[in-house]
Amino acid sequence: MVAKISTGKDLYGALAYNQTKVENGHAKILDANLLPYPEDGRFRMGGTMEAFTAWLPSHYRTEKPVIHISLNPHPDDELTDGQLAAIGREYMEKLGYGNQPFLIFKHEDIDRHHIHIVSLRVDSGGRKISDRFEHRRSKEITGQLEQKYGLHPAEGQKKAEEWKLRPVDAAKGDIRRQIADTVKPLLKLYRFQSMGEFQALLSLYNIGMEEVRGEAGGRAYHGIVYTALDADENKVATPIKSARLGRMAGAEGLQQRMEWSASRIRADGCRERLRPPLAGALLKARDEADFRRRLAAMNVDLVLRRNESGRIYGVTFIDHTSRTVLNGSRLGKDFSANALEARFNAQSEPVCKVQPHVATPELETGTDGKVLGGLLSVIEPETDAVPRYPRLHKPDKKKRRRRYGRQD
Repeated sequence: MVAKISTGKDLYGALAYNQTKVENGHAKILDANLLPYPEDGRFRMGGTMEAFTAWLPSHYRTEKPVIHISLNPHPDDELTDGQLAAIGREYMEKLGYGNQPFLIFKHEDIDRHHIHIVSLRVDSGGRKISDRFEHRRSKEITGQLEQKYGLHPAEGQKKAEEWKLRPVDAAKGDIRRQIADTVKPLLKLYRFQSMGEFQALLSLYNIGMEEVRGEAGGRAYHGIVYTALDADENKVATPIKSARLGRMAGAEGLQQRMEWSASRIRADGCRERLRPPLAGALLKARDEADFRRRLAAMNVDLVLRRNESGRIYGVTFIDHTSRTVLNGSRLGKDFSANALEARFNAQSEPVCKVQPHVATPELETGTDGKVLGGLLSVIEPETDAVPRYPRLHKPDKKKRRRRYGRQD
């Protein structure tokens, strides 16, 4: 749902814009708050203006006392008049206008039905209704209403259409512009809590991202570079420094985005909502391809990371409805790399072959004559585990050099 907020001085103009559509049969009034209903149920300009101005004190300092809001659900959302009225009222209450007079109009002059709300930004005592972080709060409120009423994330879809998100194609040239036109919208639209989750999201659009750390002039640095990838995730262009894409695409900007995402994901409970449908799809899936098809029907992408032997060592789910990226381990052990490896690759023959050591090693035996050594496990941990290294042997003793001649 997209909310547009405008403020001004002209109360008559805001009311007349909507009332004219009502009189022409292109709109209707769904609800009124703290305003008297006419006896015949029909609001008219004269009576409506009097009711609003009665709330305004004789003196106030607010330069723009009128607020005009439009709430635009996704065209695919089929909402009744009662639902639209409830959404409009709840939006105004959460924005801080629950004790202010307002009218909710439904516009029907275009295929995409939407509502307009006219209210006052000054209370009866002359105090201005707080507009602190108003647009940020408005986005949070529309997100909550989308979740509550099961609406499509119209704002995200609108921005995606405006930004024209498409996979990067190195053959078309101008790699920097293509990457910038994709990375910037993704940073604004999606939530992720780690660099790995962001890398998984970028991989859907043929973009690779790497962290670069080092020291220059005695000072440590931490940078980010982006590059174009082919279908096999091989680099096909010169890496581009994040500085050419803006601060948001750099290490500090990504860290801030990850911290913000973590707090929002905890607050809205999207992980808890995702688990049941994902578990159902996994239970019914015959194989990995079937699992991906079921996820696609839910508007969810699955990104699997495999090692050279083909074993799954990383799992990421990308929910395009809530625009949230989650590693499988965040959803529970049933969605971890080891779980999906066992689920989909348990019946397949192992691809990894043990390579013999260059120098034939001697197996150590215990006191009972049993072999103590063995083949190392090829199982790889999913996240942040210490890799298993081969046994370190003592170096051979340095051969004593033989000296000839007389020794004093």
